[in-house]
Amino acid sequence: MADARYADRLDVDDLASAAGLSCAHFSREFRRAFGESPHAYLLTRRLERAAALLRTTDRPVAEICFAVGLRSVGSFTSSFARAYGVPPTGYRAWFPPAAAYARIPTCVLRAYGRPQYSTFREDNRGGPA
Repeated sequence: MADARYADRLDVDDLASAAGLSCAHFSREFRRAFGESPHAYLLTRRLERAAALLRTTDRPVAEICFAVGLRSVGSFTSSFARAYGVPPTGYRAWFPPAAAYARIPTCVLRAYGRPQYSTFREDNRGGPA
């Protein structure tokens, strides 16, 4: 659930409820299975998704923060810097701009690559066929 719905406003109570366990029991079992608390796990998934968006889009940092389910840009920036060693804007600067990743479909390239003022059989208009 946490991996699929990381952008939702989830908390440990929601996760425990989905698992059909008490919050305390869920937290203990989660830590035993994954080696970290449910909150830390969810934050890690959100930061990983934010890092991917910073690498591949030009969306503003605040928009990315809210898109991954975090509620405070300041907390996002500090958590991101703690996890990646640099703030989000510094991380983004390490990668080529998102426009470098833009793919243009072949049909669009062909349509815009054709001569603008030429159509089929246009060169035969004034003379004999």
